[in-house]
Amino acid sequence: MATPPLKTSAVIIVGAGVFGLSTALHLARRGYSNVTVFDAQSYEATKYDYFCGSDAASADLNKIIRSAYGEQTEYQDLSTEAIRSWKAWNDEIRAGKCVPDGMDVTDRVFVNNGHLSLVDGEELPPFEKATIRNMERAGFVDTQLITTDPRDAEIMRSQGFGYAIDPFQKQSRGKGYLGVLDATGGIAVADKACRFALHKAKDLGVRFVLHHESGCFVTFCYDEAGKVVGIKTNDGQKHLASKIIMACGGWTPSLLPELDGICETTAGSVIMLKIPRSSPLFERLAPERFPSWSYKMRDGARGGLYGFPQDDRGYLKIGYRGTKYTYPKVQPDGKERSIPITRYTENEKITQLPKQAMQVFKSFIAEFLPELSEEGIDIELTRLCWYTDSFDNHYVIDHLPGQDSVLVATGGSGHAFKYLPVIGNWIVDIMEGVGLDRPLVRNWRWRKLRPGQEAVNILMEGSTGPRALQNVEMSTDNDLKLSSRPRL
Repeated sequence: MATPPLKTSAVIIVGAGVFGLSTALHLARRGYSNVTVFDAQSYEATKYDYFCGSDAASADLNKIIRSAYGEQTEYQDLSTEAIRSWKAWNDEIRAGKCVPDGMDVTDRVFVNNGHLSLVDGEELPPFEKATIRNMERAGFVDTQLITTDPRDAEIMRSQGFGYAIDPFQKQSRGKGYLGVLDATGGIAVADKACRFALHKAKDLGVRFVLHHESGCFVTFCYDEAGKVVGIKTNDGQKHLASKIIMACGGWTPSLLPELDGICETTAGSVIMLKIPRSSPLFERLAPERFPSWSYKMRDGARGGLYGFPQDDRGYLKIGYRGTKYTYPKVQPDGKERSIPITRYTENEKITQLPKQAMQVFKSFIAEFLPELSEEGIDIELTRLCWYTDSFDNHYVIDHLPGQDSVLVATGGSGHAFKYLPVIGNWIVDIMEGVGLDRPLVRNWRWRKLRPGQEAVNILMEGSTGPRALQNVEMSTDNDLKLSSRPRL
């Protein structure tokens, strides 16, 4: 077991996304007085706003909050823990105790408008059945509500979630419809939540270096025995520390070759549609009247869709993870690893989505939200959002093999943001050697795919693989159109 640093020792965190922010916050809460977070992005200037150039999975309009985890009750319990903290953060903002620059006391970082899991057919899949059973066993009765059950529908109305019974108005069009509402969930307002966490950490004494040169990790610094003793940044400076926590989001696998076979950086596809204030959809799709949702999340390439109500600027975001695309590039050691590439990447850029993803989006909209094309609303913007998938969808939070001074926190696999308020507490526990026998912590240890073990995510197919963006047909500007009607 690695020896934890002294509370006065230098601790470096590389990465100011969900894992890095949460870890910084909880280190400071526990009395670590010399914590510095390095990141190449100027988040204090861009305010984690994707439209202002922030380029990371954590820098987003919104993220799903849910307790629904089927048989994975450890994550269910962690979600319950996180939701309590999300509500406490809202209370702090409302009371004026912690209000970052550019926000005010009316802002929220968590909106409890429910999360709706949509399925095809008339029978609930095993995942939804297990969620209902396990939430009830945990004491959360009448929080997982079936939309077609008259009793549950009445409970939804009484709890203020009546809009979630049929938010896509399929029943009024004479079409079948089945879903389960997680009344504990909703959305995190992602950019504001990150700003809140950063502001809170700074108030507790954490130092942030957010700059494309002075904040950009280049390599580790080693002593004569080969032990990591610090990092070198893009400005040529060396920064020594007793503990380095690597929380670099989608860049982590390419920076740490030891993650080969455990984690890979993959792209989710995202579209955003701008709902005009003059449209009747502007009120209907507001967070107070429309839940976050997911559709056929475990059904392969034709499923894996999720979405949100519009944000306060009118942007309606829909995401797709049914196909997890990659961008393999040869690294300095001669091996291929997938790296993030977006419209904001410095040397190479991708500004459109794969055509296959766009076809899935348009099929879903035609079936569930035909009003968009009827109103003449087209796709305003597309985005590749780069996650770090592990082969089993569990995180990787453990010390780098052979380097007790380096702790890795990665592998969010598309379901980590909801734990922003609390995951850092677990990371600090692991750093200090506390509670290492807990089931979640055991799942997060360094590991390999065992012989005969079925992988949730197939990793490292390389540049010849079918998911490599180099091999897929990309969409064009013309694919952004949903209808031929003039826009409002």
